[in-house]
Amino acid sequence: MTTRSPLAPAAFPTLPDIAGVSRRVARAQYKNWDRCDLTYVELVPGTAVAGVTTRNICCSTEVEMCREGIAHGRARALIVNAGNANAFTGYRGREAVEQIVAQVVAHLDCDPKEVFVSSTGVIGVPLPKDKAREGLAKVIGFAGPPASWEDAARTITTTDTFPKGSAASAIIEGRTVQVAGIVKGSGMIAPDMATMLGYIFTDAAVAPALLQDMLNEATGATFNSITVDSDTSTSDTVLLFATGQAGNAPLTTRDDPGADALYAAIHAVALDLAQQVVRDGEGASKFIEVQVSGAVSDESARRVALSIANSPLVKTAIAGEDANWGRVVMAVGKAGEPADRDRLAIRFGDHWVAKDGLPVDGYDEAPVAAHLKGLEIRVGADLGLGEGRATVWTCDLTHGYISINADYRS
Repeated sequence: MTTRSPLAPAAFPTLPDIAGVSRRVARAQYKNWDRCDLTYVELVPGTAVAGVTTRNICCSTEVEMCREGIAHGRARALIVNAGNANAFTGYRGREAVEQIVAQVVAHLDCDPKEVFVSSTGVIGVPLPKDKAREGLAKVIGFAGPPASWEDAARTITTTDTFPKGSAASAIIEGRTVQVAGIVKGSGMIAPDMATMLGYIFTDAAVAPALLQDMLNEATGATFNSITVDSDTSTSDTVLLFATGQAGNAPLTTRDDPGADALYAAIHAVALDLAQQVVRDGEGASKFIEVQVSGAVSDESARRVALSIANSPLVKTAIAGEDANWGRVVMAVGKAGEPADRDRLAIRFGDHWVAKDGLPVDGYDEAPVAAHLKGLEIRVGADLGLGEGRATVWTCDLTHGYISINADYRS
């Protein structure tokens, strides 16, 4: 990993063990680096699974096969390869994934649809089958102590500068159920489902259909509400596993006792993980929250917020600590959503800089400039048209982003 992001949390959080989840990591050496790059997670029989995948049309074989597994609704294993995306690799890439699945099926005697594979890294290079086979052989059936959550989180990273994890709990009929998750992501991050690899685990008993409903809802306000650079990856996947080992009566509908509490825990973990991805945005020096209100609908507000958050001119101005609110006006106007120049209001932090299409009377830039010198920046736009509102999170755009991506394959 490169120099740790200045926006990173102080330390990796303490995550609870999830009954029915066993973690292993190994060195497959997909790249010439001195670190583990293969994660294997074994799940107890009967584990329910839900998932969301990239809408990028040029998706990987892993994503295509993952969708089949999500439809099946059950999972026994997860394998994550780091350093090679195995996307745009044709039949060679598919053969590599099929080999991994067959190797795990032979060990677990399970349905191939219950084996989930993800890969992340360079696009256009087939995953080396020999390295995948040998790396997986190191962890299948390994009888030693399990890998820690932090080790698993670190193993799935690529350009990340810190491993990312989060946890929460809920009470279902007097029983405490745990939720824990890890995610990787730093660049090629834009909301179009979820643009990263993320894995959330719970020991609650939940029917696959309800689990999918919960993940779909949580994704909209979390993984689908972040952006680093407006690019949607070919490999992105978020999976939610429920092992059923907590002993609660299986949840089947949102009206079941405890369902709301479980959803709240899943949402909290997803939001924390999503925001950590932004805090690790390639080259990022500032974490930016964009709030849009007064839109004709929530979806319209979201599109305007994303227009602001994805604007290179807005992001570079914030990197330079320049209170150039005209760039926010520009981003609102280009969004293609209903807006009225003469009703628009703009703020930085708690300080309104423009209202009703004009700079505010007696505008003092000093407190705005002071806000922009911090690490946590808030930008607001009120369109004055309706009740729609949305919040999106992004980071600034610095020379560091260019350096990382100009040298990505070297």
